[in-house]
Amino acid sequence: MSASVTDKEARVHLDTRLAQCGSRWDSRTGAVSMPVYQTATFRHAGLGKSTGYDYSRTGNPTRAVLEETMAAIDGGCRGLAFASGMAAIDCLARLFAPGDRIVVTEDLYGGTYRLFERVYKPLGIEAVYVDTADTAAVEAAFTRKVKALFVESPTNPLLKVADLRALGRLAQRHGALFIVDNTFMTPLLQRPLALGADVAVYSATKYLGGHDDVVGGLLVAREPDVAEKLAFLQNAAGAILGPQDCWLILRGLKTLGVRLRRQQANALDVAAFLAVHPAVVKVHYPGLPDHPGHGRQLLQATGCGAMVSFELADPSRAADILAGVQVFLFAESLGGVESLITLPAVQTHADIDPETRARLGVTDGLLRLSIGLEDPNDLIADLEAVL
Repeated sequence: MSASVTDKEARVHLDTRLAQCGSRWDSRTGAVSMPVYQTATFRHAGLGKSTGYDYSRTGNPTRAVLEETMAAIDGGCRGLAFASGMAAIDCLARLFAPGDRIVVTEDLYGGTYRLFERVYKPLGIEAVYVDTADTAAVEAAFTRKVKALFVESPTNPLLKVADLRALGRLAQRHGALFIVDNTFMTPLLQRPLALGADVAVYSATKYLGGHDDVVGGLLVAREPDVAEKLAFLQNAAGAILGPQDCWLILRGLKTLGVRLRRQQANALDVAAFLAVHPAVVKVHYPGLPDHPGHGRQLLQATGCGAMVSFELADPSRAADILAGVQVFLFAESLGGVESLITLPAVQTHADIDPETRARLGVTDGLLRLSIGLEDPNDLIADLEAVL
């Protein structure tokens, strides 16, 4: 069976699973919507007897359904829900000890960079930044001290595409944990665990929640040994996602398929418009045939997502563009039903030093778009008016 057929069948199954997530859990009442178990503790029937739930930091039914749903759709053995995407990455970082090194995507989300540099570097855990779209460069960065490879693909905000299969083999050969931040793609478009990753990471705030109304993070582990370590840390440190927020993400997951397909189609239209506009010198979107990672993306994913970034011919016009848009919203975050525009150099990536930003291409003229569900003609007209 070809990979494309397998992916198509998996996508149909995932759509069905997502549409009904939590709908069959409550056998006592038959509730179609997963109930919100807004409780801190659970009554015991007797000494040594438990319903399976004791205290909501350790486990809560609403959170359990979200975690089980994510494990199922991502092909992992266990999912874990956190108070934010950064809390999820913080849990992963706690697996490592002073003297350990982590090879990390160089053009990654600024918050992840801040966590590695300002929280874990002083504790003796070193991040080594590499262009992870260059497999040879990643291999050259490996030493005996490297314990993990942390990759964004596509990257934020330059949308570079890593060869996840090759990196998975590389990490395995060196005995390193392979972690993939799959926030931009979601399990509907890209399945890191099937490509060799040990852990998939998500800011659930983004596409999984999908409505800019909840903050959360998720980890999905492929194997039980890693899952057990992460579950211990989740409970011990306690940065869990509350039941109401779990319910909001479950509600978002039900429409993920229809949202993401529309957003992706809109993104391709917007990227194609920007690619021929005289005020734009470069467009970063893997769905465009001339993108360096286009072919690789289509080999390892079933789509190219809905994030687009572009470079202005005249960077000094960025402020006027941000002030002038009428349909796009000038706001941070991404993945919601509303289209957003940001300037990463002064917003999402401000914690990266200016010299590094300039070297990577995160310049004052680079604008990032999160494409929503609006009519694509309105989005294009809005950009045309300000450009």
